[in-house]
Amino acid sequence: MSSPIDELHEWNRKMIEEFRSHGGKPGGPFAGSPLLLLHTIGARTGQERINPLMYQEIVDGKVAVFATANGAPTHPDWYYNLVVNPNVSAEIGTESHRYRAYTALGEEREDVWSRQKLRFPSFADFEEMTARQIPVVILEPK
Repeated sequence: MSSPIDELHEWNRKMIEEFRSHGGKPGGPFAGSPLLLLHTIGARTGQERINPLMYQEIVDGKVAVFATANGAPTHPDWYYNLVVNPNVSAEIGTESHRYRAYTALGEEREDVWSRQKLRFPSFADFEEMTARQIPVVILEPK
């Protein structure tokens, strides 16, 4: 019997495979959605980790990703990884980009987060499901 963590890893593996085999375009429930593959370094293991995430283009090549964890009570592992090592990369479409990640605060966070909830109402649902403030992470080109 598989655990919820095993199921999440399998879901991520399938999404990554589909993303890459379709030229960086997601299918299924994410068809037409802005999806990237975030590469982080594990905070404890030092191993590369890859997570499919929805993103929002901002300005000057910056993009934002959101540590929703689907409304879970704790931040996702990838968030803790980039806090420890903010040098990340992301596959967007068929291209790979290098970034320095930081957690948006104050007005910057609210502007980006508000736009995301308007464009994708499920993000507002995630916010209602948890007591924590969902981090908005800005990926700034290196």
